[in-house]
Amino acid sequence: MVLLLSGCGLVPGDGDTGATVEGTITLGFVNGGTTKFHTCLEESVEQATRSNFARIRTANSRQKAGTELANIDDMIAAKVSALIVQTVDVRALADDIARARSAKIPIFLTSVVPADTSHILGAVVVDLKKVGGLDADWIEQDAGGKDVQVGIVAGAPGAASDLLVGGFTAELPATAKVVANQPGMFDPVKAGAVAKGMIEAHPDLDYAFVANEEMGFAVRKAFDAAGAKDVKIVTVNGTDEGLAALKDGRFAATVSNSAADTGELAVSNAIDLLRGRKAEKIAKTPAELITKDNADTAPLYCPPDLY
Repeated sequence: MVLLLSGCGLVPGDGDTGATVEGTITLGFVNGGTTKFHTCLEESVEQATRSNFARIRTANSRQKAGTELANIDDMIAAKVSALIVQTVDVRALADDIARARSAKIPIFLTSVVPADTSHILGAVVVDLKKVGGLDADWIEQDAGGKDVQVGIVAGAPGAASDLLVGGFTAELPATAKVVANQPGMFDPVKAGAVAKGMIEAHPDLDYAFVANEEMGFAVRKAFDAAGAKDVKIVTVNGTDEGLAALKDGRFAATVSNSAADTGELAVSNAIDLLRGRKAEKIAKTPAELITKDNADTAPLYCPPDLY
């Protein structure tokens, strides 16, 4: 399945997405995992749904494609008005969309979107290639033309991580050599073990790109324990904890891609499209490079606790 990470257009739902819906809307949110991003995204979806006087059902797939499909089936059986899906694996999306299409339930995606958008209600995407590229651009500026070694602690293969890493490696300067690239599976324990082996194999490592901040903290601890405190970590999210790590030097840079913004956009756009109102079918969550210098003005990552 080919993915698009950009695009826009003020259009109502098209194709056979199942819009338009009248009466009370019940959204089914199928979340992909339990990282900080997933938790904040779910909080945002729940808050935005209540703010729009709609109902919400949630399920978590815990990074398992089979569980995701089972969750989709459960939501269909519950006769939700529409599905919002944060997929665990882009290869599972075709089955997700087919299930929803067969049941005539509109499906709205977060983070990624298929090239053929005719069978989805819409999507809110993070330009993950851009996110990875922003971290690579920071390394290029910081390295100043010197030859440097870079390690990558990726997330789970097959979904967002591949796009992040692809964007990162594509924008690295020729003077930056990737000497290691291993999945941390969005699991801090796994990421710490990967980092330990990485620094043992490459003691002259200069930079590490880590696919989220939760893993980044484990990587930092592993590097520090190995006496590699000078390795600079660039990462992704912009959480409160991540911003604090920028300020005290544990991280060198991160890229803000607010889960709060993604969830709020997903709900508001999905409801507008369900109602037949004009809204962006494919909207983008803003991404911004954050360092110690601008950490105090970074976007809010998680929604405020309003309820």
